[in-house]
Amino acid sequence: MMQQILQDMVIEPDLLAELNEEQKQILFYKIRQEQVRRWNERESQDSSPPDRMEKSGGRGIQWLLGEDGEVWVWVMGEAPGDRPFEEIVEELMAERARRQAQQEAQELWRVKEAEIEQKFRDAMAKEKARFVAGKWREETEDRKAAKQEEDRIREELKKCEEEERQRGEEEIRRTEERRAKELYISLRQEEKRSEREDKEWQEQLRRSKAADEEMKSKARRARDEYKRQSLRAIEKGLVAGLSGLFQKTHLNGAGQHRRHSALIEPSATSSAAPPVTPAWVRPPRPNCRESILRWFREEQRPRRAGFERNSNNIAPWFHGIISRQESEALLMNAVEGCFLVRVSERIWGYTLSYRTASGFKHFLIDASGDYYSFLGVDQSRHATLADLIDFHREEVITTSGGELLQESCKHRGSSDYGGLFQ
Repeated sequence: MMQQILQDMVIEPDLLAELNEEQKQILFYKIRQEQVRRWNERESQDSSPPDRMEKSGGRGIQWLLGEDGEVWVWVMGEAPGDRPFEEIVEELMAERARRQAQQEAQELWRVKEAEIEQKFRDAMAKEKARFVAGKWREETEDRKAAKQEEDRIREELKKCEEEERQRGEEEIRRTEERRAKELYISLRQEEKRSEREDKEWQEQLRRSKAADEEMKSKARRARDEYKRQSLRAIEKGLVAGLSGLFQKTHLNGAGQHRRHSALIEPSATSSAAPPVTPAWVRPPRPNCRESILRWFREEQRPRRAGFERNSNNIAPWFHGIISRQESEALLMNAVEGCFLVRVSERIWGYTLSYRTASGFKHFLIDASGDYYSFLGVDQSRHATLADLIDFHREEVITTSGGELLQESCKHRGSSDYGGLFQ
């Protein structure tokens, strides 16, 4: 099963949901290892680095180095002579408010100046009209006096216009100052709101980093667990293919089972040899309950799966075909370390359900080959299912979890094991 996952580099979601956190992390580590292996293999087949550099035109990146030989990095506000960041921000906000208020004041002054010019043009035109209407110059003998009067009126109007212009400029100046203050306050409020949002973002970033660190820690523990179990399996000689010990153990175990079965008389609970049936092609995964029953009867019962090591009695930890919810209900009031084994409906194998101090853990046991091993957790391969269980009564399943099989979960009433032994 594991070889198939690593070959396809895909694990189906429903199967992934059956794995606990340790199994997922170790499985992802193995997949990553396979990805790196394939990448290195592909790189070794490609052209050499100088050839690739020549094809790329010799382009590359060169970092600016500091006096210490490390990559030079400048952080604003931390270098010698840099002004504090807060002071720079205050100055920039004040300058920004001043410029915006100045632009608004200039626009107001253009409007105001146009109004003043129009006002006094209208006044002058009105006076000229009065002169024309009253025939001022025809009635006055002294044209010079009329001219002087006209000039006097013009000067008075210009004086009034200048006074009006000064009042307008003062009003615009006060408006500009008031607007600059308003804009500065608005920018400060925006800055405070931005700071609050930045703090919230920083808190979210902190939580995200904490979650990332936790995931890295889990991945690191999974990697260490994988290496530890690999070394442990190598030391014990339980990895298939490293030596002939596995096949030898498997054959000797089968021979002992056959000899032991010949000495014990059949009983009501004995596992009789199944009748000869036409060969069937096992699908990649269980597709129905009937296929599971047939797989167990034809492949697992001859290997004494579910039986005690040295008797024809069904092991007390074996519960047949039950669901995840049923297994957790059985383990609900059990002590830590209590466990049971059930037939998996996801893979050709089993699920070991384990009671922890705070909940439950479920470990998939791959039995698709000629050995039994935990999927994605334990590197040890065992000839029988009972060997795997007995092995982990003394050896923890994972170092991080410290799962040691201690007590078999009791059956609730009579059990037909889902029809496996019928």
